[in-house]
Amino acid sequence: MIELIKIVKVEPLGAYRVRVAFSNGDSGIRDFADLIADGGVMVEPLRDPAFFARVFVQSGVLAWPNGFDLDAIALHQEMAASGAFKRAPAVG
Repeated sequence: MIELIKIVKVEPLGAYRVRVAFSNGDSGIRDFADLIADGGVMVEPLRDPAFFARVFVQSGVLAWPNGFDLDAIALHQEMAASGAFKRAPAVG
């Protein structure tokens, strides 16, 4: 069963990178240079770094002012598989 996960916070870091925090406590940095390179009609405005930095959270997903958004569960799965989540070592 897939866990229902939402994005709760996003912070643009420049160079098409964002720090993403999820509702289950995971957080990490995702570099979207690959998405920008792939292009497409909805992605084209994101090539402008100032526009890309206007990323926000809407209804638990990453979104941009042009209506482009990214599914939170798929993004979480991708970031988990790539090792993007850095966990603090357990204490005690």
